[in-house]
Amino acid sequence: MSMLIDAIGTHHVPVPKLSDGTLDCRIVSLVPSLTELLCDLGLTASLVGRTGFCIHPEQQLAPIPKIGGTKDVNIEKIRKLAPTHLIVNIDENEKPTVDALAEFIPHIIVTHPITPLDNLDVYRLFGAVFHAQTKAETLCRDLQQAYDALQAQRNNKLQRVLYCIWKDPWMTVARNTYIAQMLALINLQQWECEDSTLRYPTFTWTPQLVEDIDLIFLSSEPYHFNDEHCDALEKQCGKPVQLIDGEMLSWYGSRAIAGLRYLQNLQAE
Repeated sequence: MSMLIDAIGTHHVPVPKLSDGTLDCRIVSLVPSLTELLCDLGLTASLVGRTGFCIHPEQQLAPIPKIGGTKDVNIEKIRKLAPTHLIVNIDENEKPTVDALAEFIPHIIVTHPITPLDNLDVYRLFGAVFHAQTKAETLCRDLQQAYDALQAQRNNKLQRVLYCIWKDPWMTVARNTYIAQMLALINLQQWECEDSTLRYPTFTWTPQLVEDIDLIFLSSEPYHFNDEHCDALEKQCGKPVQLIDGEMLSWYGSRAIAGLRYLQNLQAE
């Protein structure tokens, strides 16, 4: 597949360069982890808009205007920024919003990484479109090395885990999500809600559910679980409960490299 094809099959072309070598593009990113990737590829100067959740790297992003959240964007504010490119993700952004933005933004780059190695295609796509191939290949090498190191130390003991992302109502992730695929790399099998086809289903604590799992992970995002939640849930369920850095398991893009190393440390524990 061409490096210039995005997640929905759209073929993109490299952005033009101006006479001074700078890129002739204005990028709005609605995906926090991919905003970070753009910065790591050296493209901060081309960013003209970001969501309020695009927080890394903090100093580089401080002057970039915020245009709302990942789902509640300010369309008119984006229009005034006159972007040439919009970065979106199938899970994180709503299609009606993207369709409305597509009416005046000529280039929409759609992403949908499901497995950690899918990041390789994202790196190369961005590298090819925005003339950052050298940095993109460096990221590819670093991610592949982190992945191979993790596989070399893979734990053969399968454990069943329930990864929680929200409470009131309680929510988890399906097995076909990026988070679950990350967990699978260290033989942690995400619990699956049998009667739900949702990627992020709600659930209720029942004796049967607790019996079906070996341990519970509480993510630091999007709900900010803390040690008190861990202690209370461990007393309630009688199963080990651990607080997990949600960015390390859910942020694809360049942070996935650190995420794989985080998994290696988690496995060692």
